[in-house]
Amino acid sequence: MNVLVTGANGFLGQALIKQLVSQRNIHARTLTRKPIDAGQLDSFVGELDDIELLSNAVNGMESIIHCAARAHVMEDSSENPLDEYRITNVKGSIALANAAIQSGVKRFIYISSIKVNGGSTSDENAFTPFDTASPEDYYGQSKYEAEEALKELVRESDMELVIIRPPLVYGPGVKGNFASLLKLSAKPLPLPLGAINNSRSLVALDNLVDLIMTCIGHENAAGKTFLVSDDEDVSTSELLNKIGAAMGKKLLLLPVPKWLMLGPAKLLGQSGAVERLFGSLRVDISFTKEQLSWVPPVSMDEQLKSTIAAMYKEKK
Repeated sequence: MNVLVTGANGFLGQALIKQLVSQRNIHARTLTRKPIDAGQLDSFVGELDDIELLSNAVNGMESIIHCAARAHVMEDSSENPLDEYRITNVKGSIALANAAIQSGVKRFIYISSIKVNGGSTSDENAFTPFDTASPEDYYGQSKYEAEEALKELVRESDMELVIIRPPLVYGPGVKGNFASLLKLSAKPLPLPLGAINNSRSLVALDNLVDLIMTCIGHENAAGKTFLVSDDEDVSTSELLNKIGAAMGKKLLLLPVPKWLMLGPAKLLGQSGAVERLFGSLRVDISFTKEQLSWVPPVSMDEQLKSTIAAMYKEKK
């Protein structure tokens, strides 16, 4: 099977390519904005608005895994941030899908985001793939618009669309807020995060890659939207305790109430970060498990250990 991966130089793309090339029956090809060390892989470099490039990249492919996206920009100075997200996440996805349809690609796997569902849940409720979309930020809105545009495109074609909406992804090489949390946990300092009784779903990088690999050929995947997680919801305090255990130490977590942290955070312009630490976001993956006979192969504890091992290795 011939498979094209976009965004192959990203956090998810790199792990996915590694798994694909380990399969004897799969020939992988990459499409990236910047050159990468692709080894013996066919590699195409350029933008998603280059129609000729897209046509050449998708030629002969049976499946496409579209990971490339404009992700969260923490300090966006754009005059119209939503338009900037739309250029890559909506227009780029449409251009790629059009090229894929014209080339006769059988299946298009779109890596979307749980942000399409919304930004938070209660501790008791969980997002499902059947909820009405309710994106709360520009990134989630652009992902939702891309999903809807792709559904409309494939409706009049023979190409099958599979949508996967992951929550926060962590694993070896993780960046962003999760990496910051790991670095903070590694310091010999008490953390004021011992009283957070929320409930959050995360997904290990290995589990997300495994689900994508399952969706490449599974007959029940066609035309469906899947949510994914480790199937093990944790509070922020519980997550920190797990991180400490993976580091081989016990973190000192002080039970500081949210209201006491929110005041200083507002003064520093970090109230959003505090809300994310204390808020809940739960994902129900029962539909994914039932339709694909799939269960997450890696536990949260296992992935945290490999993540931290990789972090320490980078420091050496």
